[in-house]
Parts: sequence; structure tokens; C-alpha cells
Amino acid sequence: MRVLLVEDDPMIGKSVQQGLRQNGYTVDWVRDGQAGELALATTDYEMLLLDLGLPGKSGLEVLARLRRLANRIPVLVITARDSVADRIKGLDTGADDYLVKPFDLDELSARMRAVLRRHAGRADPVITLGDLRMNPATHELTQNGLPVQLSAREFALLRALLEQPGTPLSRAKLEERLYGWGEEVESNAVEVYIHSLRRKLGPERIRNIRGVGYLVPRV
Repeated sequence: MRVLLVEDDPMIGKSVQQGLRQNGYTVDWVRDGQAGELALATTDYEMLLLDLGLPGKSGLEVLARLRRLANRIPVLVITARDSVADRIKGLDTGADDYLVKPFDLDELSARMRAVLRRHAGRADPVITLGDLRMNPATHELTQNGLPVQLSAREFALLRALLEQPGTPLSRAKLEERLYGWGEEVESNAVEVYIHSLRRKLGPERIRNIRGVGYLVPRV
């Protein structure tokens, strides 16, 4: 999953980016509101982590503009502003959740998963499709009750497909989910991961729609 982090504190930004990457997220990090708006306008993200006290343009201004433009991206505010009034203002402006610094990275990850479930209309944290059960919280996948070992990027690619069963995703879209800014993308990386997943799950689990992309069939 590709996430945009808008945070001006270099220590917090680096820590969150590194921690989330270790948990399998693709994280792009910018340090001011205007850069955040530019990134959102040019790249597809599944979630926005937004500080409020940003230089130039505040996080609240960024959030308010997003919602005026009818952009429904899930937004989790991360800020040092801990008053009830600040929390109410952030939520009323359009945030999906509000986390006060300092925070534990595990709690941040849990809140991100909860926000994404609400946006997807799912209460169950486990994604189930036929004989597959995927738990994003623990990075575990089972097939017919048996564990399947996946690399971080195999897990991320399969998750993208399982979240939209029956919908083909292009190679470019999958690359966006797997790689952040500055990360080198090999020309056949997606094909290599698809081949590995088919070997582990069965050749018919992931289908190629010629000229369109890849999909996991609905059960």
C-alpha cells in the first residue's frame, strides 16, 4: 500500500517512514503542505498521514482543500496538538482519525488498518477470498488453512489484488503500490512477483488480462 506522509519534523518523518516500510508499506515523505498537495495531485495514494503544524500551508488547510475537491482519500492526522478543540476541528474538517504525538508505531499501523477497513466497508481485519485468508496486521497468509510464506512485496502485491477481486490492475498501478520515490524499479519486477505468487498459490489464482493487467477472480 502506498502512503503519503506530510511531516516537517525530520526525526519523526524518518522514523515513521522507515518503520512503515519495514511493515510492508510504500511511503513517500514530504515536509510542507504545498509539497503534499503537489504529491497528491500527481500520485495515487491509499492513505494520507498529515501533520497539522506544517510550514507554508497548514495541515488543516491541506485537509480542507482535499475535501472541497471531493477527494475521499483516508486521512489520519498525526500532530502534537492534543486539545479536545483541536481534535474536534481536525475531525470536522474531514480527518478519519487523529493521533497525538508521541505515538507508538504499532498503534499508528493499527489505526491505519482500522481507517482503511472503514473506507472499504469491512469490519473484519482479515481479507478472505475463497481458500485464501490474509491478515494485514500480522502479514500472514493461509491457503486452505495452511501458511504460505511471502516476501514483503509479494504480500503487498497480492493484497492489492485481493482488495479488488475481479478488477484488473495494470502493471503501472501495481508498481505504484510497490515502489516509492527514489526506489529503482526493474522492468520485469511485477512479472517476477506474479510468477512467484502463481507458483505458491496455483497458476489460476492470478489471471492476466492481455493489454489490461492482472486480477484475482471473484469466487
